Amino acid sequence: MPSTADSEIAPFDAGEDVVLARRAAAADMAAFELLYRRHHRRVHGVIVRLVGQAGARAEDLTQEAFVRAWQALPGFRFESAISTWLHRLAVNTALMELRARRSRPLADDDEDALESLSTPDTAGRAALGRDLARAVATLPPRARAVLVLHDVEGWKHEEIAEELGMAVGSSKAQLHRARGLLRTRIGEMA
Repeated sequence: MPSTADSEIAPFDAGEDVVLARRAAAADMAAFELLYRRHHRRVHGVIVRLVGQAGARAEDLTQEAFVRAWQALPGFRFESAISTWLHRLAVNTALMELRARRSRPLADDDEDALESLSTPDTAGRAALGRDLARAVATLPPRARAVLVLHDVEGWKHEEIAEELGMAVGSSKAQLHRARGLLRTRIGEMA
């Protein structure tokens, strides 16, 4: 896999993604590399938001999502946009990570990783971004997943419920719980 240090490709159209995906499905590694370069930042971003940490683990999960994409491309039916399909793979990869570490507490190195989540426009905004990211990272995994999928990614409760294997009402309850915990934790940091 190419590294994230490789240059990004300028804005592109979905039709070109289809051409690249068809070539990649026929084992064209160069076409897959172009898909990777076009989409790795978005895939990485959703993984970071869902697992609550940046750094090496998020990069590993990004690579894992693209390995799954490479393996699944021959069976892709082109019923959705490639970007949508890759986004879904990223979400699934992140959710599998959350399930695997359900009881594991926030690691010490997450403090450094959270620093990279904010954009230091001003000292106040950077501090607020770190506080918000830190607070989101401490939410229980299901509550964090529902919050990120709904409030950040724009998913509907029906989609979240289906993806996480819960009732729509449970998705709504988890979102309410996550928002309440987030308000409390941000208040404690102030």
